[in-house]
Amino acid sequence: MNNDIIQGKWKQINGQIKQKWGKLTENDLTYVEGTRDYLSGKIQERYGIAKDAAEEQIKEFEKTLS
Repeated sequence: MNNDIIQGKWKQINGQIKQKWGKLTENDLTYVEGTRDYLSGKIQERYGIAKDAAEEQIKEFEKTLS
């Protein structure tokens, strides 16, 4: 799933993101607004994980959306 699709479905997947990454705040999600890179950075920051690990989590999450 590419960034354009994520942006287009943002309102639909916002709740699913909250369930998956509960440490993300409403403000985080407002700023993310479907931007994959920002989401990755916020996951890294909130969960204290490496960029590769955050990217892998996002890829796995995207598979559940297809």
